[in-house]
Amino acid sequence: MFYRRAAMLAALTATGMLLLSACGGDAGSDGATGEKAPAAASSSGEIELAFKRGTAQENNAQQNTGDWAKAAAPAAAVKKPVVRKWVQLSAGRAGTLNPVVVNGAGFTLYRFDDDSANPSKSTCEGECAATWPPYLIAPGGRIFVDGVKPSAIGVIKRTDGNFQVTIGGWPVHLFSKDLKVGDTNGQGVGGTWFGVTPNGQRAGRPTEAESGNQPSSGASSEVRPASSVILFDAPDFSESGASQGIAGPGCQNVRRGSDFGSLSTNGSVKIWEEADCQGRSATVEGNVSNLADIGFTTIRSIRFAG
Repeated sequence: MFYRRAAMLAALTATGMLLLSACGGDAGSDGATGEKAPAAASSSGEIELAFKRGTAQENNAQQNTGDWAKAAAPAAAVKKPVVRKWVQLSAGRAGTLNPVVVNGAGFTLYRFDDDSANPSKSTCEGECAATWPPYLIAPGGRIFVDGVKPSAIGVIKRTDGNFQVTIGGWPVHLFSKDLKVGDTNGQGVGGTWFGVTPNGQRAGRPTEAESGNQPSSGASSEVRPASSVILFDAPDFSESGASQGIAGPGCQNVRRGSDFGSLSTNGSVKIWEEADCQGRSATVEGNVSNLADIGFTTIRSIRFAG
C-alpha cells in the first residue's frame, strides 16, 4: 500500500481525491510508462487519483507526459500497456459523433458491448487489447475533467494489475487505427465498439434504454450488486472536496472520515454506520446526490456481494 500522507493532505486543499480499493502500486514518474503497476502486498490496497477541473493545458501539465506522451498515442500503445500519470476526459466532438469523450491528445475513447458496466469489467485481453489499447492510469495519477462529471468516472483493476478508466461503468479504450485527432475509425466496428458519451452511453447510436437493452448507467428492472462505491464529502458529487472509492468483495471499512454528502455506485450496496458492518444500515440502489435526504450521512463500512 503506497500512501503519502503529507502529499495527500496538501492536495486535498486544492482538489478532490479518489481512492479506489484494489491491488496495485505506484507507477513512478509523471508521464506514460509501459510497465504494469506492481502488485501490493495487501489484498485490498489502494489507488489514489486526484480530480482537477479543466483541461491539462489549463492546468499546466508537463509536455510529453500523460496523454501527450508519444507512447500514449493509440498506434504506439499496441506494443505494450501504457500507464499514464494523467488523463484528460473531455466532452467534445469527433467526426460525426457529438457528444463523445476525447482524451487530452484529442483521440476518441470507445466502449465495448462485450464488456460490462454493472459490474464494471473488461473482457478485452490479448490481441483485442493490442488493437483496442485499454485507457490506463497510474496510482497517484490526475484526472482532468472537462465536461464529464466525476460521478461518472471510475477505475477497475485489470488482470495484469493495471488500472483502467471507466465512464458510466464502462471500461474505455483507444483504437489503434485512429491515427490523427478527430478520427473515429473504431465507431461501429463489429457492431460492438462505439465512441463513449460523457455518461457512458454509445455515441452516435440510440441508448440501450431506447433500444430495449440494459442501460449502461445500471438502471434496470433488476438492480445488480454494486462492484464499487465512490463517497463524496459534499452533496451533488462535487469534486471541490475529498472523495473516496471503495471496492469489494465482502465488508469493507471506510479508511478516511465517516461523514459524507453524496454517493455514486453502479448497483445495489449496503452501507453501515459502524465499522465491520455493524449498527444501523441501509441499502441504496444507484447514485444518491444528497445522503441527508435519506438520513444517512455517517458511513464507516460498506458490504458488497461476494
